[in-house]
Amino acid sequence: MAIKKYIASQDNTITNAYGVGMPSRATGSNMGAADILEVFSIYGLQTTSSVELSRVLIQFPVDTISSDRTAGTIPNSGSVSFYLRMFNARHSEQLPKNLIVNVMAVSQSWEEGLGLDMEGYTDKTKDAVAGSNWVNRNRTSTWGKVGGTYHSSSYIPNETMPNYTFTFSSGGEDLLVDVTAAVEEWIAEKQSNSGFGIFITSSQEAHSTASNEFNLQNTAGSQESFYTKRFFSRSSEYFFKRPYIEARWDSRKSDDRANFYYSSSMAPAAENLNTIFLYNYVRGRLRDIPVISTGKIYLNIFSGSVDNSAPYGSELTLVKDDAHVQGTATTVVTGGWIATGVYTASFALTSAATPLTKLFDVWHSGSVQYYTGSIIPKSLDTPDWNEYAQFTTKITNLKSRYSKEEKARLRVYTRARDFSPTIYSVASKKINKTIIPSASYEVIRMIDERTVIDHSTGSTTYHTYLSYDNSGSYFDLDMSLLEPGYLYGIKMAYYLSEGWRKQEEVFKFRIEDN
Repeated sequence: MAIKKYIASQDNTITNAYGVGMPSRATGSNMGAADILEVFSIYGLQTTSSVELSRVLIQFPVDTISSDRTAGTIPNSGSVSFYLRMFNARHSEQLPKNLIVNVMAVSQSWEEGLGLDMEGYTDKTKDAVAGSNWVNRNRTSTWGKVGGTYHSSSYIPNETMPNYTFTFSSGGEDLLVDVTAAVEEWIAEKQSNSGFGIFITSSQEAHSTASNEFNLQNTAGSQESFYTKRFFSRSSEYFFKRPYIEARWDSRKSDDRANFYYSSSMAPAAENLNTIFLYNYVRGRLRDIPVISTGKIYLNIFSGSVDNSAPYGSELTLVKDDAHVQGTATTVVTGGWIATGVYTASFALTSAATPLTKLFDVWHSGSVQYYTGSIIPKSLDTPDWNEYAQFTTKITNLKSRYSKEEKARLRVYTRARDFSPTIYSVASKKINKTIIPSASYEVIRMIDERTVIDHSTGSTTYHTYLSYDNSGSYFDLDMSLLEPGYLYGIKMAYYLSEGWRKQEEVFKFRIEDN
């Protein structure tokens, strides 16, 4: 599982605008329970120089994110990215193009409130009514400045908060901002989590010559209006359009045991390196090896006995790279811990004139041997054309229904579509499989073909990439990411010689409440 969503815990729209047919400003209005959030800037509508602004306040459950990190559900800082996602709400009003919004951390706590009216602004917050507005951050306390207070200083890690901008070129885009640094500051408790303020950048917010009880001075502001950008709020009926912070990380485990190649002078050094894994299962659970813990582990490679059933002879000489195989000990690979009970070792091996058909890997720490495995190595082919093959794919353990609470590991079998096995006098029951090192999945909702988990093929987080091991490819899918009561489909994409290719098959399943 490499995706985790954290839905907003509170949100609100605050404004100093004039309500429909109202001669006075709605600075006391609250829209904390509305299913829409809105930002706009209106210049010169009420009078020739009037300023009307709307801003969004939104907060997320950082304490839950922190708890998930402690529990190991999401990785440590530096190994996970956090993205703020908010979804465009279509409307019949004008849509501002080339709109730039600030996404800045709020510097004071605030209350959400229960207001709904986004036109007449009739839902007011008073001393006895909870909620924030343009002037007050809660039922009794004002903001430091009208319109809210925000961290605006230049970012210094552990001292100040980062701030961000996002541009809506056509106006109808969703908002997607990498807010990793801000979330990490909150997790580390360097700053209090009061969420984000989202509002139009100062050069586009309305021009104002002086500060007053309704707005702040903004002499560099615009004398044009930007009306109006709307998002779905956390109370929206649309499950996939509620605002959230999405944690993304690379959870791939690329175990080359079934995809091991002899090194070749035709390939770059990185392509000649193979990584194999040791999984230490104790009574069905991954456990660290007590003596090793999270330290180093060592590995030797052997050829086989006459019947290739066990290691035989002396350790094989490996390719020196001074990272995994040292020049002073070219028969020993230095490996290490990557996760609870999981260890890896990487090395390259040159084939002899008559390549060995089977290798044996022996894992140890000094005189103690922990595990012996086997490898069927391959030779790297380098055809003189740009090879491209089509594949047949199947998710071998997919169920027709899943509970919304399930976290499923889905096994993916792939073979070349033009595969034509040779039948000998004794046929093998083992089916040949193809491991594609770069493969990605996406999930769509079948009723409207809405993509609810998109391929990460164009990103650096690799959060939808498949892992692979000796049994083939696989990925983990957290069913809580999906709305119950609908049929979904999984699609694959493979990186081949001509780039990313989406595969034809759609693997369908349904999510149930329990």
